[in-house]
Amino acid sequence: MSAVAEKNKRKRKQKLLYRPVGMLLGFGGGALASTLFSRAWAAIGNGDAPDAMDEDREWKEILLAAAVQGAIFAVVKAAVDRGGAVGVRRLTGTWPG
Repeated sequence: MSAVAEKNKRKRKQKLLYRPVGMLLGFGGGALASTLFSRAWAAIGNGDAPDAMDEDREWKEILLAAAVQGAIFAVVKAAVDRGGAVGVRRLTGTWPG
């Protein structure tokens, strides 16, 4: 087997092994982001975060909540993904993916 084929085989195996780790990190990151959003909205909002279909809430409140939630989830996802990849490299010596 050529060196390139061997490297590709190793990368596919590593991706497969990383998948469950990535899923666990994703669940944990989602829970963390949800908690952070709830706390952030409690500090800046008026009661519970609005749902887009809540007719008693104004557009600006719904859009602000969506923007804050999106930003928090994106930052947490990036931090979790990057941290997971760095952790795998420290354990295995190679970057996942």
